[in-house]
Amino acid sequence: MAYIKLYLYTVPIFFAIDMLWLGVIAKQFYQTRLAHVLAADVYWPAALVFYAIYIAGILLFAVIPGLRARSLHKTLLHATGFGFFTYITYELTNMATLPNWPLSMVVIDTLWGVVLCSSVAAAAYGIGIRSTPTAPRLSR
Repeated sequence: MAYIKLYLYTVPIFFAIDMLWLGVIAKQFYQTRLAHVLAADVYWPAALVFYAIYIAGILLFAVIPGLRARSLHKTLLHATGFGFFTYITYELTNMATLPNWPLSMVVIDTLWGVVLCSSVAAAAYGIGIRSTPTAPRLSR
């Protein structure tokens, strides 16, 4: 039950950070580099499924191990790795298969993946550590 609660608290954090990046900060960056492949509208069913799975991945591979160890450092180390490997895989696959995928997109978006995952994981760790004062409540 604690994991479900933590997931539900993490969802709006992820959305807020990612939407700020995609919709405000880097909007022009993406539009100028990817206009040739961007859809006119977001296909929200696919986007929402992606977000649901990706947030679960951050919790599973970074936050929960960090909470079990009661270590923000471990959480951040795992989140950085998760963000890097997932985003670089996506970016290099796009570069290999889509026309004119820019190297600047590979670099910037991969760095964004690291920042996003680390930020979300740190926030989720903070929520989790406050709501679970003893380790046994989070153990299997």
